Amino acid sequence: MKLENRQFELNAFASEMAKLRNDKHFDFLVTIVGEDFGEEGLGCVYILENTKTHERTSVKAVNADRNEPYIPTVSHLWKGAEILEREVYDFFGIKFLGNKDMRRIYLRSDFKGYPFRKDYDMSPENNTYVLTDDPETECTFEYSLDKDGKLVAVKHPLFTDDDYVINIGPQHPATHGVLRLQTILDGETIRKIYPHCGYIHRGVEKMCESYIYPQTLALTDRLDYLSAMMNRHALCSVVEEAMGVELTDRIKYIRTIMDELQRIDSHLLFYSCCAQDLGALTAFIYGMREREQVLNVMEETTGGRLIQNYYRIGGCQADIDPNFVQNVKKLCEYLKPMFKEYHDIFTGNIILQNRFRGVGKLTLEDAISYGCTGGTGRAAGWQNDVRKHHPYAMYDKVEFDEITYNAGDCFDRYMVRMDEMEQSIRIIEQLIDNIPAGDYYVKQKPIIRVPEGQWYTSCEGSRGEIGVYLDSRGDKSPYRLKFRPMGLPLVSAMDTMLRGEKIADLISVGATLDYVIPDIDR
Repeated sequence: MKLENRQFELNAFASEMAKLRNDKHFDFLVTIVGEDFGEEGLGCVYILENTKTHERTSVKAVNADRNEPYIPTVSHLWKGAEILEREVYDFFGIKFLGNKDMRRIYLRSDFKGYPFRKDYDMSPENNTYVLTDDPETECTFEYSLDKDGKLVAVKHPLFTDDDYVINIGPQHPATHGVLRLQTILDGETIRKIYPHCGYIHRGVEKMCESYIYPQTLALTDRLDYLSAMMNRHALCSVVEEAMGVELTDRIKYIRTIMDELQRIDSHLLFYSCCAQDLGALTAFIYGMREREQVLNVMEETTGGRLIQNYYRIGGCQADIDPNFVQNVKKLCEYLKPMFKEYHDIFTGNIILQNRFRGVGKLTLEDAISYGCTGGTGRAAGWQNDVRKHHPYAMYDKVEFDEITYNAGDCFDRYMVRMDEMEQSIRIIEQLIDNIPAGDYYVKQKPIIRVPEGQWYTSCEGSRGEIGVYLDSRGDKSPYRLKFRPMGLPLVSAMDTMLRGEKIADLISVGATLDYVIPDIDR
């Protein structure tokens, strides 16, 4: 969608945002995009959704003071804003008044400067690699304005002298990557979790500002590598929408089928990893066995198994393999009876039932407030499937069910994904025999220039909504490109889900949240 930002004065910003949240029912904060608006100042674009009507709107807040920029927090309105505001602070140095945790979240605590500002010194001399340990902070900072309008900070201690603190990760196999969860325990009971991100942060969004548009595509497969197709689909779509590119039906069919194959691939790995985390190695091997068959079919056309590199601006890199239709149909027939086998061997197991049922509950209200889209939100009863409510490609032409449960626990998060695999096969079977003739690529100019403006487009990834915000100034490179990560809201909600649970339950919850760390860190 093309953004037509509302803009509020800073002194009225908090009250106006509260009106949007409480009176207009914009209860889903999709994302907060930090941006350097140049002479206008530093600020944010907030994208909001009304979960009843699925209407979306955007709000812009700017502070002209580049030395001490601040914006009032909205973390009291949307719980997920706390960690999103920390990300903006980390990269742009904007302090959010009233946010109780103004610490860096990705970069080292002793990092100098704010690298996403346009005037940041990018010289190698100013960005040398540091081999010393990152100094640990013992407190958080909350900023406010004094009577003279100056920023003042209040410290809040992270721990008391009696707290017993352990680290789960960053080198823990059950964190599925390099994620560190600083956990306060009372015996075996969890009292508090502080997530620490950034161990695999690569500055993808910053890199995109110096790449031409086709070059940015290569980075998307390396975010959530189990949603590589959907990541690239979202980026291609936002550029295509901005340029007014009309795709052929053949392109839309191919992209929809590939997205669903990728979803099955991801959910099979989810099933396997859930089993592995709980010690069920037979189920792990079964899931990986079928995942290989899915990857075989995709590889025939894309040439890749993890990094796909298939979609491009204007269509696809190549046409589908001559055997693609036949092999996809064989794959669907092969997979359908396997789901019963998965449930027989693992779902009904008493260990899974005891470890998943009633564990790590997330209410519907909290799921929306944190922005936990995808299977995590739908397990709590939130109908948030982008394919249904903001349809793209061929999703408005096919029949499928939006899978929802109501308990919001580990078991329901698990079941949503198991049921979604069957729906993915249902979607594929409606399309595979009807792929129309036509071009697989709509030729673009050698140098792509996007018209001036701001756009936001999203797709339904394997873990939730993957969105791309694009601010173009008419150049061959984006002025600002922001990816909405699927996993960051999930990690921010872990403290709420796990307070009062046992330390062993952290492993179960992490398994069913299904986050992928490069997606979080970017």
